[in-house]
Order: sequence, then structure tokens, then C-alpha cells
Amino acid sequence: MKARRPADLGRGFNLFWAGQTVSVVGDRVTVFVVPTLMIFVLHASALQVGIVAMAQYLGIPLLGPVAGVLVDRWNKRRTMLACDLIRLAAVAVIPIAHWLDVLSTPLLFCCVAVISGATIFFNIGYLIAVPAVVEEDQMVRAYSRLEGSGSVAEVAGPSIAAALYSALGVAALLVDAASYLVSAACFRYMSPWGERAVVEGTVWDRLTAGFRMNWADPVLRRVVVAAVTLNCGGPVFVTVLPVLAYRGLDVSVGVFGAAMSVGAVGALVGAVVAPRISARFGLGRTLAWALLLHCLVGLGVLAAPMLPAGPVIAVTMGCYGFFMSCINVCSAPTRQSRMSAEHQGVMHAAFRTVTWGVIPLAALAGGLAVSALTGPLGVLDAARWTMVVGTLLAACSFLPALGIQPRLDAAEREGKRPAAPEPELTETAQ
Repeated sequence: MKARRPADLGRGFNLFWAGQTVSVVGDRVTVFVVPTLMIFVLHASALQVGIVAMAQYLGIPLLGPVAGVLVDRWNKRRTMLACDLIRLAAVAVIPIAHWLDVLSTPLLFCCVAVISGATIFFNIGYLIAVPAVVEEDQMVRAYSRLEGSGSVAEVAGPSIAAALYSALGVAALLVDAASYLVSAACFRYMSPWGERAVVEGTVWDRLTAGFRMNWADPVLRRVVVAAVTLNCGGPVFVTVLPVLAYRGLDVSVGVFGAAMSVGAVGALVGAVVAPRISARFGLGRTLAWALLLHCLVGLGVLAAPMLPAGPVIAVTMGCYGFFMSCINVCSAPTRQSRMSAEHQGVMHAAFRTVTWGVIPLAALAGGLAVSALTGPLGVLDAARWTMVVGTLLAACSFLPALGIQPRLDAAEREGKRPAAPEPELTETAQ
């Protein structure tokens, strides 16, 4: 029997997908290299690692709401292109500063914060881009492909990053800078979409409308509460993991990179099978159980050092990534199904502001906890206990998510999309 070719989602989506695939691989280089650089070159403490990790998300509560309003008013495609160029410049500053012998933790903090700020605007456009270039009935498939690219980046990225860092040192970050240039070129050659819109109502109206939309809708409200709970504990795990690996378990850069790459195969598998799982069990039900299992499998890292650290990290992160892919594939279509296109910019901006706004505090708390506990417990047990507490807190996200599927089923029976809470806030494209 001849295998069916994957459905073609169009030139616009293919360019978008290609640009993001290259970009996310580059992102993994920076995510891997920055903490490695801090620990081995700057000899940073766990607290300093946590502070720089916090900078990655610090702009969300500060810029998130206004970013949604501005992106609604700007040309979305051009905005995303500009964000790529800004991030290119901010990443390139790090190796240049190192070569000039002026690299420091505060400078890293500033560079990461600029990257974060540009990413906030980019991500709002990202969530608008998919429904703009893909038909509604193809959105889950589109997100599955994008999530698959992210998973491939998780698989290849750490090994590539470890190899590049071993060969080039800080110059490995130039790979990420180049990836942003590729992404910008893809946006440049896409057909026009996401034109600037004329928006009725004041900026304050639009700012508050996004929050009201997320809270007024029963499905969106539960997704928000679940995501906030997840992000109160999950970033603790992710922030502390390099400290546990490098200082608690004496894992080398190469072994850690290989373990993360092998483990990320699970994320790729999750991206492939998530559409089938959600089609069988429903988006909301899949999302709820993926949230619970994503958190609980993280406890597998406690098997080290009783078992070899590299394989333990690989298997744990493989399962962790599998369920994270299921969450990501299900979350965006669930939210987009609840809101008309003209309100999605402010809806997504408000969602990210609330749900990602807690991440800087969680990352900082992880670094503080390890620093405080290292004295009485030692770095290994300090990292382990901190990760356990963060993981169990994140697992509570399962509870609010349980109510999502019944409400999606009720909306499907009624055959209608919920109305926005402020009908006068409409847009007319120019």
C-alpha cells in the first residue's frame, strides 16, 4: 500500500515553518550555551544563573499587555521580521563582549532581557500567523508540524550546541544569530498577511478587553489557571537542572548535551502522535492528562546518582518532552477556538502576560532555594529537593484543566463560538 503524502498547507505556511525550524534550532544553542558560559567562564553562582534565567521572561509582565495592543495595530509580518533582526543583534553582542573582555552577568542579563522583549512581540504575531495562513480545520496539523520542528530542535540542538561550544566557545552563539537572519528572510518572501488594522476604542479598552476575554470564557479561564499553576513550578525544574547536572552530578558539557538530545526524541514523538491522541480523547482531556504526566515524570531525575546520570537525564527529559509536546499541540487550538480572529492579538497577549508573568519569579525562586539549601544539604540534595517541590506544585495544574473537555463538548453541541465580552471593540482591516 502506497503511503500517503502529508497534506500541503500552502506556500505561506511552508515558508513560516521553514523559518521557524531553523530559528528554533538556533535558539537551543543559546539556551544551552548561556548557562554553560555562566558556570564555566564567569563562574556564576546558582543565584546568578537564576537571575539571568529570570531575565528571559521578565519582559512578559512589563510588555505583554501593551504588546498585544500594538501588534493588533501593526503589520504582523513586518513586526515579526523586525523582532528577528533585534534578536540577532542582541545575541551577537554576547560573543563580541567576550572577545572585548567585558562580558559580565549584568551584560548577559541585559542581552537576554532584550531578546525576551522582542520575543514577546514575536510570539503574539506567531499565534496570529498560523490561523492567518492556514484554514481552521488544518490548525491542529499545522501546530503539530511546528511542534515537531521544536522537538527536532530539542533533539539536535543540545548536541549541536555542545559540539559548537567545544569547538568554538562563545562564538557558537553566532549560529543562533544567523538563524534569526534566515527566519527574517522567510518572512520577507511570504505573501502579505496580517496587515495593520484600524481599531476602535482606546488603548486602555484594548488592554483590559484581553484580560476580560480570558476570564469571562469558562474554557479560557481554566486554561489560564492551569498554565499559571504549571509555570509556578515548571521553571524551577528547568532552571535548576543545569546546576544539578554540572555541579551536583559532575556531568560534563558533552554528556549533558547528548543526554538532552537523546531525551528530546520523546518530544518529537509527542508532536507526531498528539493530533491522533487529541482526536480520540479530545483536546481538553488530552491537555489535562498531559499536564499531570508532564510534571510527574520529571521526578525520574531523582534516580541519579544511584543510576548513571546521563541515561537518567535522557529518559526523564524524553518523557518530560513527550507530554510537553502534547500540551503545546492542544493548548493553542483550544484557545483559538474560543475567540474570533480580530480579538486574538489581545487575547493571546493577556494570556501570555498572566501565565508567563510568573516564570521570572519561579526561575529566581529556584536559584534562591538552591543557594539557601546548599550550605546545610550540599549542592546535590539542594538541587534535588528544589526540583521536587517545583515539580509537585506544577502537577496541580491538572485540577483546573479537568473541566475543559466538558465545556468544549457543550460548545460543539451548540455549534457556536463564544462572543467577545466587548462587541464594540472590532477591527476593520485597511
